[in-house]
Amino acid sequence: MHDTGPDLDPITGFLNRIAGLGAASRAVARAESTGDGLAVLWLDIDRFRQINQSFGHVGGDRVIAEVAKRLRQTLSADCLLLRMGSDEFVALMPSLQRQTATEVCQRLLAAIESPLAIDDLLMHPSVSMGIAVHAAGEDPLSLLERADRAMIEAKRRGGKRLIVSGDEPVAGRLGVQLARDELAIEADLHKALESGCLALEYQPLVALDGRIEAVEALMRCDLPGRRLMPGKFIPVAEKTGLIVRLGEWSLLQGAQFAARLRDEGVATRVAINVSRAQLNSRSFTPALQAALICANVAPALIELEFTESLFLDLSEIVQGNLRSARLAGVGMAIDDFGYGYSCLANLKDLPANKLKLDRSFIKVLPADRRAYAVVKAMAMLGRELGMTVVAEGVETAEQQAAVEGAAVDAVQGYFHARPMPEEAMLAWLKEKSTHAL
Repeated sequence: MHDTGPDLDPITGFLNRIAGLGAASRAVARAESTGDGLAVLWLDIDRFRQINQSFGHVGGDRVIAEVAKRLRQTLSADCLLLRMGSDEFVALMPSLQRQTATEVCQRLLAAIESPLAIDDLLMHPSVSMGIAVHAAGEDPLSLLERADRAMIEAKRRGGKRLIVSGDEPVAGRLGVQLARDELAIEADLHKALESGCLALEYQPLVALDGRIEAVEALMRCDLPGRRLMPGKFIPVAEKTGLIVRLGEWSLLQGAQFAARLRDEGVATRVAINVSRAQLNSRSFTPALQAALICANVAPALIELEFTESLFLDLSEIVQGNLRSARLAGVGMAIDDFGYGYSCLANLKDLPANKLKLDRSFIKVLPADRRAYAVVKAMAMLGRELGMTVVAEGVETAEQQAAVEGAAVDAVQGYFHARPMPEEAMLAWLKEKSTHAL
């Protein structure tokens, strides 16, 4: 690990994304004032997801650190190095024009592909690179966007190559707009965190006998005059690392709502989603403990939802955080089971007490008999493993009847209730409680 400050990435020692954007603005301003050249290299490690899946995040971090080391050793000392995302880097290369920058980056491609030993395997990392050379009058954002688009084209062509901006197919306005939208969303998230524009809405999980199994906390971002949809801001938060701050905020808010439900006489578990970045952070366990203490709530009233791949991540930090969560006594659920990574062979070893079946199985019911067979089999298997099985995305009476026939334990979806703000959720629970008497 490198010495770190608030502006530095701990694994590489490079400037982090926020500090890096400021550095890029200053580098462009210098290039404009001096007339010297400025080249921007945007680099992305090829197949990094497979590296993480094969070696865990400890192995992934070793690859990140080694690529950073090779960047530092190959590029000149006056280059400024930034870590822009999980496996994305930017190098600001002053006083370089297109030809020289291309030659330097070709040497860097070869240097990065040198063999690297991870565990007992000798791997040959490769990267996709894009270069943009500053044009007179060009603003920093446009310069970075051109380098990023060139890198994306290098990756589209199979990776392990360099593309110079201007050599890739002409990008339509949509590609430029998407890049600008992502940076705008990042700015919006910072504003939301600073100005209190975040909120949680809650959706109930209803048992087949009518009991309320839990309520799931879902993040919302309401800026003045508009709502930023989760499908837009969550991916940006994950890419920029803001998801850790958002996740810690959700833990505290969800725990406080669980305490309020208890005090209002409708004690109900509150389920809170946990991201990969959170579980990979050493701040996760202190944040969980702080939320429980500050809210003065029993751990049994909190449930954490993880995807299956998080349970199987063997990195020391992830496994330590999972152990701490178990020792704290909070519930643990496998979210979106059956989508992508899921493996039945792993179920018997996972420390979860709840299994949430992905909505892709439910939306085709009752017409799809194969999907029904899977839901029925999973419900039976989950019970045998001591898990509560939940069907997500139940929206119609027909789907409700189908999952009842498959004998799941509980359902979640619009058929029972849409996500609602805290006050509305409290009133809904009280009404349910009254009718149950």
